[in-house]
Amino acid sequence: MLTGLMLTMALMAPELPNPIEKAVDYYQKVDSYQTIIKSYVGSKSDSPDIVRYYYNKSGAVRMEVVEPFNGAVLIYNPVTELVKLWLFGYGSVPSFSLSPENKWIQSSSGQRVDRSDIGALYEDVILLQRQGKTTVVGTETVEKQAALYVIVKGNPGVAVEGVSRFDLWFDVQTSLPLKVISYKADGSQIERIEMSEYQVNPAFPKGFFDH
Repeated sequence: MLTGLMLTMALMAPELPNPIEKAVDYYQKVDSYQTIIKSYVGSKSDSPDIVRYYYNKSGAVRMEVVEPFNGAVLIYNPVTELVKLWLFGYGSVPSFSLSPENKWIQSSSGQRVDRSDIGALYEDVILLQRQGKTTVVGTETVEKQAALYVIVKGNPGVAVEGVSRFDLWFDVQTSLPLKVISYKADGSQIERIEMSEYQVNPAFPKGFFDH
């Protein structure tokens, strides 16, 4: 979760290019959101992991898996710092309470549930940006939406969580990320993530993030 202190530092830093600053500024005003996430690990272009993703600024996360384990539900509770997993739908049996560090519930690329929100992404982007170069490529189309394409590349030998370069496409209207590609230092692709069907500040039902 992007902390208030880090947000303040990011917004005050004069060297941050406007697209990143604008994205962080908009996200700071978002209390909750939901989206559909498609994740392609490595260079593969088919059979993505697909998740219906829900988040609120308390740090609570709910993930409803569509592929590859249709029906599985994970909820992260920031108070207990545990993830509850239901293999066959919310409230079903069996269920498990697990640490976010448990590799059984991490994505194929090693993404943790408690570090899966947009704020965590921005933390890593800002850290890499401060030790590298940011390039605004221009406007492109992502799933019929106009998006600003930005590249953040670390200096030689610099990596954040194993990532040496981020390619990011921000919605030109909201500055929310529509697509993110991460790369290793050798140029090989780590993961491609696509986000669609955003809803900002939705009214979640009572108990939606409860264990």
